[in-house]
Amino acid sequence: MSADVETLAVYDVKAQDYARLVVSKAEHKSLAEFVADLPDRARVLDLGCGPGHYAAEMLRLGCRVDAVDGSAAMVELARQVDGLNVWQAFFDELDAENIYDGVWASFSLLHAPREKLPQHMAQIKRAIKTGGVFHIGMKLGDTESRDALGRAYTYVTEAELLALLKDAGFEPYETYLGEGAGLSGTVDKFILVRAHG
Repeated sequence: MSADVETLAVYDVKAQDYARLVVSKAEHKSLAEFVADLPDRARVLDLGCGPGHYAAEMLRLGCRVDAVDGSAAMVELARQVDGLNVWQAFFDELDAENIYDGVWASFSLLHAPREKLPQHMAQIKRAIKTGGVFHIGMKLGDTESRDALGRAYTYVTEAELLALLKDAGFEPYETYLGEGAGLSGTVDKFILVRAHG
């Protein structure tokens, strides 16, 4: 999660509502494909894990999962997932080096300021093993703004996101464009990308 106080406050208050959101078919398919691209018993980081739904599915599929989120309420929900190693942390605090077979960042880095995205991509690149898999989901656009709930968002274009990944040393190999409704109720266009580290 971002260290933006207003964004974190929304997630702390709305944690249960967020946990009840239906995950889109695209995201389910993307998660299965992400895990399929990993080695057996892969060690994975769920960066911005929310209530731990994705982490729980990765555990079920045989991964060893570390999960972090900036929202204390989200971390408490994720701690209810059996076998999940979870703690509260912000993107800036990611200091792992060469330990993860995969990093999953599903609609979490969109809360980071645009100027911090290159730094965060570099941190993820350091954390992931050579040839590892990085999944990122972002909302499409070219602005920075707050939604109706007060959450800070950085919207990116497809070209911008692919350039950020390549500049950090990733090799994108799968892209999916779609749209869906989130916690605020608006329907937004989004992009999912998988890349090799």
